[in-house]
Amino acid sequence: MSDGDPAPSAPRRKRKKNVARRLIRALHRDVGYLLVGLTIVYALSGLAVNHVEDWDPNFQNYEEQISLELPDSDVAETTRLVLEARGRSADDLVESYEAAPGELDLVFEHETMHVDAANDRVVIEGQQPRFLLRAANWLHLNRGKKAWTYFADGFAVLLLFLAISGLFMLPIRKGLLGRGGVLVIVGIAIPILYVTLAS
Repeated sequence: MSDGDPAPSAPRRKRKKNVARRLIRALHRDVGYLLVGLTIVYALSGLAVNHVEDWDPNFQNYEEQISLELPDSDVAETTRLVLEARGRSADDLVESYEAAPGELDLVFEHETMHVDAANDRVVIEGQQPRFLLRAANWLHLNRGKKAWTYFADGFAVLLLFLAISGLFMLPIRKGLLGRGGVLVIVGIAIPILYVTLAS
């Protein structure tokens, strides 16, 4: 700007600031809507895997008992009858062995059948995946490897954008230089204090 040019008027500068703030708000809103589903998935999964010492976040255990007329000594026939009763195939078996005379264990990937042929009883113990939560944990812990890493990195970058753009949603005097700034400092201080005091 040359010495002869007039300085930009205050209203013009204010209009430019308002345009920038409107743009930030629009992007913040749209990115926020885009990330709602992923944020819910990651938050629920985070709660689940934070408490692995209290429960299995991927599977829930079950046990049941059925009664069958079984031969006492014919292992092959006993196996066939039990598999037929459960609708399982011999191809699904991981292993089978006699735990004791008259007792047979049939082991599958997520299920074990304890067969007591002498008492015509089968005790079934197993695990079944928790609905949706196992898939969410699989994504959260990045079991999908390289392909999901790029997606998760993009998610993290957009979360950073939401956090930073949120700082400028209000004029600085009403936001960062006011209560907003205090809350930002508190949010930063919490993990720092925890790490300092816990170590």
